[in-house]
Amino acid sequence: MHSERSDGSPLRFAITEVRIKLTSDPRNKLRAYASVTIADAFVVRDLKIIDGTKGPFVAMPSRKLSDHCQRCQHKNHVRAHFCNQCGSKLDPDRAPRDGRGRSRLHADLAHPINSTTRIELHKAVVRAYFDEIETQQSTGADYRPKDFDDLDVLSESVDAEYLDELAHRQEERERRRREQVGQGEAGTEA
Repeated sequence: MHSERSDGSPLRFAITEVRIKLTSDPRNKLRAYASVTIADAFVVRDLKIIDGTKGPFVAMPSRKLSDHCQRCQHKNHVRAHFCNQCGSKLDPDRAPRDGRGRSRLHADLAHPINSTTRIELHKAVVRAYFDEIETQQSTGADYRPKDFDDLDVLSESVDAEYLDELAHRQEERERRRREQVGQGEAGTEA
């Protein structure tokens, strides 16, 4: 993957769409979920917009960290006090620590790898969040949150050449397997 164009200029992180789904509980610090489309080609979902002390904070999609029980080797979340499989008591201080000594309970699934991209992503998501709040306020009872499900529908313009290439590769693998089986049988007859 190249980090610059053929003319030497740097590639730009192109956010082409941001969808916001506001949450309904005003007592919760989680204000909304976001979905970000990059270059009309790649979607990252489950970004969270959290009400922070300095304004909205954009949290990247993450998974809970887990480890294995010392007794039965069953996988448990690092916050668990007892094994979900055998019931053994787990060490409460077993979570890995970050640079500041805090327990790491989650790991990002996707995140910007430089501050410029992080700032650009944050600005785009927060801007879309405020736009969605404004839309909600202006439409009142008629407000309908955005739907993320339509991103799952395959486009009607699926690349037929790519699909044909995948089918050709599969046929080629199957042909080679048949040849290997045939050679193995011929070798045992000799």
